[in-house]
Amino acid sequence: MKLFLDANVLYPQLVRGALLSCARSLGWQLFWSERVFTEWRIAVARNLGLEAEQTVVTAQAELREDWPAAVVVPDPAVEDEITLPDPADAHVLAGAIAGQAQILVTFNLRDFPRRKLSAWEIETRHPDSLLWQAVSDDPTRVVGALTKIAEEGGIAPDTLPTALKRARLPRLAKALRGHTANAALQPR
Repeated sequence: MKLFLDANVLYPQLVRGALLSCARSLGWQLFWSERVFTEWRIAVARNLGLEAEQTVVTAQAELREDWPAAVVVPDPAVEDEITLPDPADAHVLAGAIAGQAQILVTFNLRDFPRRKLSAWEIETRHPDSLLWQAVSDDPTRVVGALTKIAEEGGIAPDTLPTALKRARLPRLAKALRGHTANAALQPR
């Protein structure tokens, strides 16, 4: 599966970590553009300050190293032809087109109307919906991937569902709670 990630799903560390970890585990191809990276960096600097911006610069360097084929360069002519409710989002769709993505992952579904994306056979998905579907389809691998990012982020496994809910991933949090409860009931 080919996914283009919007800046707003790269910004929250836990959401980014969940998407990256699941991509590694499930073989998803991820794409983004330098302009998406710029939006992410600027949003963090504006909201959290210059010190936090440096953390993003470091994270972006790691992503470039770990995912060298993920950076796409949108065609400016394609971007110019795109009309969306927010014209500033045209570069995001142009990036998804450049990556031949099947899915554009964003928290801002309203900014990417289905009828506008259908010409390119691209679907928008909220990260919660995408990750919930992934845990429904392959719970063992996805729960393993989520547990790994929790450990790397210093999140105790029993608090991961709460952290996911706070990160605007409530369906995933509920699915994880259900999977954990079911696993605890299984005979050993």
